[in-house]
Amino acid sequence: MNDTPIAATRVLAEFVAGARWEDIPPAVRHEGTRSLLNFVGCALGGAPDEAIGLAVKTLQPFFGPPQASVIGCAERPDALSAAFLNAASANVLEYDDTHLPTVMHPAAPPVAAALALAEQRGGISGAALLHALILGIETGLRVGLALMPTHYRRGWHITATCGIFSAAAACAKLLDLGAEQTRWALGHAATQSAGLVESLGSMSKSIGVGNAARNGLAAALFAEAGVTGAEAAIEGRYGFAAVTSDSVDLAKATAGLGERWEILGNCYKPYPCGVVLFPVIDACLDLRARHPIAADRIAAVEVRGHPLLRERTDRPDRETGRTAKVSLQHSVAAAFLFGAAGLRQYEDRCVADPAVRALSAKVTAADDPTIPVEAAVVTVRLADGSTFAEHVEHGRGTPGRPMSDVELDAKVLDLSEFGAPFVDAPALIATIRDIERAANAASFLRLTVPA
Repeated sequence: MNDTPIAATRVLAEFVAGARWEDIPPAVRHEGTRSLLNFVGCALGGAPDEAIGLAVKTLQPFFGPPQASVIGCAERPDALSAAFLNAASANVLEYDDTHLPTVMHPAAPPVAAALALAEQRGGISGAALLHALILGIETGLRVGLALMPTHYRRGWHITATCGIFSAAAACAKLLDLGAEQTRWALGHAATQSAGLVESLGSMSKSIGVGNAARNGLAAALFAEAGVTGAEAAIEGRYGFAAVTSDSVDLAKATAGLGERWEILGNCYKPYPCGVVLFPVIDACLDLRARHPIAADRIAAVEVRGHPLLRERTDRPDRETGRTAKVSLQHSVAAAFLFGAAGLRQYEDRCVADPAVRALSAKVTAADDPTIPVEAAVVTVRLADGSTFAEHVEHGRGTPGRPMSDVELDAKVLDLSEFGAPFVDAPALIATIRDIERAANAASFLRLTVPA
């Protein structure tokens, strides 16, 4: 029996270094463009968030030479700082893309890192940027698949911990590093990886995502300069996989590379909250539409779903909009009371609304391992004893009910209006949709900042 672990670090590095643009299927290219567009929209919406303002204020005294843009902002810092701020901004509203098998938000770290590098270096085409983003996203998702489910259960925030591999791989491709240097970059990413689930619902969560972008870019730059990395940084005895997971399956990181693309399972959020809440919100909205019920008639609401739903979102004692984004109780109450679960339903003032608090106190969660993570059953019991139930098999925005291009464009328009109304959003969307043919990958960023 061969107990030698799969050389995942080397295999992934060779995949990234050897990949050719002409071998990327059209459907994968299209999904890469959608991921980029969703990222930009989320960064525009997140730009005025208090956490991003504080981050800018904190880092500004340490900015280096102006090298890259901060989406939705006037500041132009060094590339490393821009990578941090753009990734944090794209993640801060809980509106970024999601890959359900890993529960990872794939795009923020690699897109932010690659855009900053593209601006700083110049001369990078839209196709080259898109290629790097696709490869970066694939790398991070493959590492995540090899570690789940116990990586997350042990408390590692996978968007940060595996997103750094995405950022390092994307930047290594933009820098045209060979297989050995790309392996070093992945090694540098592994030794810098960090992020805790405990930080969810706090500003600290986006620090981890920002660091994944900044440190992933730094990892590729270190490798370019000749700084060597561990040969088996992922699969080694004391490597990233063994240290952060009890369910390691390295074959998931390497099987079918270049043939099966995880980015095709990427989802785009219709609601700015945890992805496991989507079918719950859909069920509440459907119940509300079919059975107009006054809130004071509701005696109890039971939500039955995958155990991850309760683990992630059973948070009755939330105090802010930030914590409400991962609160089952708040999401149910807001959906029933307002018939919506958009950006404004996750603001502090909505959380403080007495009617929202009263209804949310009646919401309970029940585990049902037979229900997939993208599904949920919501049962409403009225004061007179009557009940209504709704079973949603595929929440909006999940692979079984994906967001169309038209819906994604509408989401980006709304995010732009919310966070950066000075932006010509239709022109920006059209430019990103055509990114594959752009001579200068970073030129669209001028449309995302104040004139």
